[in-house]
Amino acid sequence: MLNLQSIHAGYGALKILRDISLVVEEGELVAMVGANGAGKSTLLKVISGQIKPASGTILFENEVELTGIPAHEVVQLGVIQVPEGRQLFPNMTVYENLLVGGINLRARDKRDENLKWVYDLFPIVKARKYQMASTLSGGEQQMLAIARGLMANPKLLLLDEPSLGLAPLIVEELFRVVKNLNQQGLTVLLVEQNVRLSLTISVRAYVIENGKITMDGPSAQLIEDEKVKKAFLGL
Repeated sequence: MLNLQSIHAGYGALKILRDISLVVEEGELVAMVGANGAGKSTLLKVISGQIKPASGTILFENEVELTGIPAHEVVQLGVIQVPEGRQLFPNMTVYENLLVGGINLRARDKRDENLKWVYDLFPIVKARKYQMASTLSGGEQQMLAIARGLMANPKLLLLDEPSLGLAPLIVEELFRVVKNLNQQGLTVLLVEQNVRLSLTISVRAYVIENGKITMDGPSAQLIEDEKVKKAFLGL
């Protein structure tokens, strides 16, 4: 579904990503793990069209070249990013935030179906639908951010640090939902600092350090790797 080859990218003269290559197959849940500042969020911004890479190619569904396509066109293709920090519309209701998520042409005809879907996934989002987004707790806001992304009818869901700033029990619940979404058939690329949980729910994973992929493989093997244990799991 997604194939990156030799991506170099950054912000002006500041180079962040160096020679990034990765593959996400249809139906997979793939994790990209690493420390803060390693380049994980920059990578998602490159995939979703927010940053144009300096070089390299991004192929979607084996035929569509994403490199250089504007972000709104990437959304229309079904690549949807749930951003770090949630970035909700605070002075709009929960329901209004969800409607904004489903505004693209691919999703409009499925609005009612997708609303039922996200309400079933996140009952608290349904219960809070007439509240302003700014009044929700951090965990509720993250649930809403994911629900808004799902309203866009994604083929590939990009999750950027969904656990950031949340209590451990809320994080476990969110990861359970992400795993459930993948089991329903949704392809997910998860970017996370929580290495243990990410490797627990994903099938494969990439480790990124200082803008370069240093390790990759089955998550079950990486979580037992001595280097991963020492660098990320505190063991």
